[in-house]
Amino acid sequence: MSSIHPSAALMKQKYALISALRAQGLAIAEPGAAPQPGDMFLVAEGDAIAYPARTVIVSDGPVPAILPAIDGRPASVTYPASEAGVGNSFVRALVAGPQVPTAADPETLALFTLAERVAQSDITVLINGPTGTGKEVLARAIHTQSARAAKPFVAINCAALPESMLEALLFGHQKGAFTGAVQAGEGFFRAADGGTLLLDEIAEMPLSLQAKLLRVLQEREVIPLGASMPQSVDVRVIACANRDLQAEVAAGRFRADLYYRLSVFPLATKPLAERRMDIPALAATMILRHAASRTVMPWPSAATIEKLVQHNWPGNVRELENVIQRALLFAGGAAIEPEHIVFDRPMVANDTDETPLTVTAADATLGKVVQMSEFAAIREMLAACGGNRIETAKRLGISERTLRYRLAKAREQGEEIIRPSSRAMMA
Repeated sequence: MSSIHPSAALMKQKYALISALRAQGLAIAEPGAAPQPGDMFLVAEGDAIAYPARTVIVSDGPVPAILPAIDGRPASVTYPASEAGVGNSFVRALVAGPQVPTAADPETLALFTLAERVAQSDITVLINGPTGTGKEVLARAIHTQSARAAKPFVAINCAALPESMLEALLFGHQKGAFTGAVQAGEGFFRAADGGTLLLDEIAEMPLSLQAKLLRVLQEREVIPLGASMPQSVDVRVIACANRDLQAEVAAGRFRADLYYRLSVFPLATKPLAERRMDIPALAATMILRHAASRTVMPWPSAATIEKLVQHNWPGNVRELENVIQRALLFAGGAAIEPEHIVFDRPMVANDTDETPLTVTAADATLGKVVQMSEFAAIREMLAACGGNRIETAKRLGISERTLRYRLAKAREQGEEIIRPSSRAMMA
């Protein structure tokens, strides 16, 4: 990890900022330490600047503003003490760089600290948490801090791959192994050799393939389709799930032996609504990411941050990114105000109850109407088929895998297609 070199003047003026950066896991260089390639520099206004492209000027001022580093000039962040929360977040985003995960909440910081320790070993990791809470970000952090960092990081979504091709895509195939195999394919395991393979939405993997995955994890070798001899692979596997895999095991939808092979070291991400201190830091990072072409970055007002913090974020970090992108579109000036914040769903008070997704005249869009109609059709067909997924998929003219994906998407958006009684019957 690169280090941050604060000037003596900045240390005196913004000691709380330096302490916050250190608390968030960033490396602060000792006074007089020799800079290394990639290190960043924090200076006060008026300080000498040796590396403009890697320097951020931090100053006090009544009007908050942020200027990106362009045309050979350093970046600068100006803010009054009353805006220190957002100002410190912008400074952190500028000096940390895109490879360092954004975190400010104590529980999130503790999770990334634990991930850093896990990265030093080579054990298999299972990351559980709701959709959009940063499971892949956590997996990438483990990879980049491990001895495998220079090797590939390959991420695949088990729910997005066609079931008929999943085995060949994972383990590879030889030329002519199946119809259409005009050339050999190495597969994701061999593509990630020496590095890390992320298996996202592992709960969606078919049972028949789970047994083959278990063998790969145990023997550290794959047998490509059409081959007779196994090939060794050196891959660290990180699996992610947005459902309780122990419950899936109890329901017979996931192999118990594979669960225990994957869950050598379990980690869990929390919903964004349960880690509110991350929201200003994430918002600052996203503003810098999506407004990179602007000469002046819009600054979110205190009222805007309060509105973001009070939202219950059913779509978690992904929803926050959508909201920030929309706000940047609506905010034509140097400030993001509350009226520029448009949520994916109407704002409700934060609580632990799941609110069903509804489409009102105020927030209806063609996409939502189509999706709601699709969910309603699936619900009705499931009821007509007595909860039988195979028959439901057949009558709808889709594959069972596609049906599972639609059901998972509905759950993510708070739509309860399968009632508890139906689940019990199918289990």
